Amino acid sequence: MIDFKSHTLSNGLKVIVHEDHSTPLVNVNILYKVGARDEDPSKTGFAHLFEHLMFGGSVNIPDYDGPLQVAGGDNNAFTNNDITNYYETLPATNIETAFWLESDRMMSLAFTDKSLEVQRSVVIEEFKQRYLNQPYGDVWLLLRPLAYKVHPYQWATIGKEVAHIENATMDDVKEFFFRFYCPDNAIMTVAGNVNSENVFELAEKWFGEIKRKIAPRVPYKAEPVQTEARSLTVERDIPFDSIYMAYHCCSRLDPEFYAVDLLTDILSRGRSSRLYNSLLKEKKLFTEINAYQTSDFDKSLLIIEGKLVKGVSMEQAEAAIREEIKKVTDALVSDDELQKVKNKVESTIEFSEMDLSSRSLNLAFAEYMGDVNLVNTEIKLYQKVSREEIREQAAKIFKEQNCSTLYYLAKKK
Repeated sequence: MIDFKSHTLSNGLKVIVHEDHSTPLVNVNILYKVGARDEDPSKTGFAHLFEHLMFGGSVNIPDYDGPLQVAGGDNNAFTNNDITNYYETLPATNIETAFWLESDRMMSLAFTDKSLEVQRSVVIEEFKQRYLNQPYGDVWLLLRPLAYKVHPYQWATIGKEVAHIENATMDDVKEFFFRFYCPDNAIMTVAGNVNSENVFELAEKWFGEIKRKIAPRVPYKAEPVQTEARSLTVERDIPFDSIYMAYHCCSRLDPEFYAVDLLTDILSRGRSSRLYNSLLKEKKLFTEINAYQTSDFDKSLLIIEGKLVKGVSMEQAEAAIREEIKKVTDALVSDDELQKVKNKVESTIEFSEMDLSSRSLNLAFAEYMGDVNLVNTEIKLYQKVSREEIREQAAKIFKEQNCSTLYYLAKKK
């Protein structure tokens, strides 16, 4: 159970506080409701670029990391298709340092040519190293546009292509910042050795005067129902042939999410899972195989991916996967099998509450989902899932025409 109190400032900033007096630390987390799906299709990668720019100095603070290190803290951030999240952990006695830093960069970045050039170079290098020059690095650059034809999930967080970041102008950067980095487009969570009322006072002190409001959003284009199977075959310098099968499924916000999540666990969570036991351990067709859903805020993907044992044909591997997913669509899973994965989910949730930063992020994420109390009640939604719901979702998702398959082959010597 995570206890919390919440308050919304007059400018729309939601502040959520979780008191934990067993630790000398505090975690300050700010989730901005902006991700790669909010980008212009001709200017992608900007959400991720801002993850870097936000550490490049703001109006009154040219060096973000320096004051935080002096205060005994550390920080990090991440971006995905739906959100951009920033957080720092530091001694609770120095909490105001975090408020000072976060409020100043929410108010306005420094917007210097030097900062833009430095961070743009960093992002371009990351694009090349992690996505273009690394084995299997470009999988999502290929798989997303294969599965999505309309929705902005069709590009990865890093962006469609390097040129979009290379050509980013100062005007582009400013427009993106002032459009999305607003108090009413953010959720602030504070977890640790603090007093809730004191935190609310600090929030008002440091953030209350930021009056900027987010501009109205254009609705995301809904992805049409896929009516025919799609495939793409590429050759790369990789050690093992690989297959990636992407099926359209529900969003993270849909009630059927919990059944789909447990379905992927039944298929591939742990050494007793179906795909591992059958295709890796018994038939020895794969060196590794996984199933998971992307858990996006709009309609997501259920992915089955595997690396083939050398000498195994792609046709043999794919047929074996389809045989396993047919089993889960044709027959109910056993009570024991379903309870086992429910227990694993419960343990994962419990372990996530041991870490201060995870509790803070979980609160922010649940608030963005529409109900902050989901941090305490979501396990009940998993426990309610029935065997019939598992089979129903499997039958709905695992249709041949709903699948986009990437055949990722090793170049022949």
